[in-house]
Amino acid sequence: MSFLVTDSTNSKTGPLASNSLSGKRALVTGSSRGIGADTVTFFAEAGASVVINYRNKAARAQKLVASIEANGGSAFAIGADLTDPASLAAMFGEVKEKLGGLDILVMNASGGMEADLGENYAMRLNRDAQVELLKAALPLLGEGSRVVFVTSHQAHFIKTTKTMPEYLQVALSKRAGEDALRELIPTLKDAGIGFVVVSGDMIEGTITATLLQRANPEAIGARREAAGRLYNVSEFAAEVALAAVEPVPENNTRYVGDVTEFGV
Repeated sequence: MSFLVTDSTNSKTGPLASNSLSGKRALVTGSSRGIGADTVTFFAEAGASVVINYRNKAARAQKLVASIEANGGSAFAIGADLTDPASLAAMFGEVKEKLGGLDILVMNASGGMEADLGENYAMRLNRDAQVELLKAALPLLGEGSRVVFVTSHQAHFIKTTKTMPEYLQVALSKRAGEDALRELIPTLKDAGIGFVVVSGDMIEGTITATLLQRANPEAIGARREAAGRLYNVSEFAAEVALAAVEPVPENNTRYVGDVTEFGV
């Protein structure tokens, strides 16, 4: 398997050159907080007009919009439940109306460890909704645009490497989503659209890490010890942002951090 391993940390000005995305339009799902918020901020700092997508954190999303605008950037927020086709259609309708199209789509939103979100929520969000999201976005993505799917090593390698039991259903559904999206690569390629999977280890400070810690207080510490170190949110977001602009790696996969223990 061919791969690209990166190990960079972003500066105060972010990983992208100033004005390198001037005139570009980017949407990051699940971007009111965490990795998504830092990623969309990096795009805005580089000059892109950005769309902040959230499911139920409207106040947080609007605060991020205000922060980006205060720093001279262009941003607006759209609430959408990615598992709801009508909500998805409304989101892209608004994007088309306000921006005319997209140059970058980062598929960052995921879940499956939350309580009370219904049966098979992990598979509905991490596989089914991701496929429908990309299909709905296709009319807005032109030649030279880029799609980035964010996942974890624990999900990407789940077919060959066991993960912690508390994360298993998320890992299986994320890998199913990645496989389904990869089936669309020929269609994307024909349209001149690049596709990159960004796979990273567990990330310190994410909601997933917090939920894992609650379910198994030893989980993150054990993973940190095995990996040597874990990336923080900002470090990993910098890699996601770079994946949107750097050449598409062989096998369409950008690995962040060490992957030797996964057999690569």
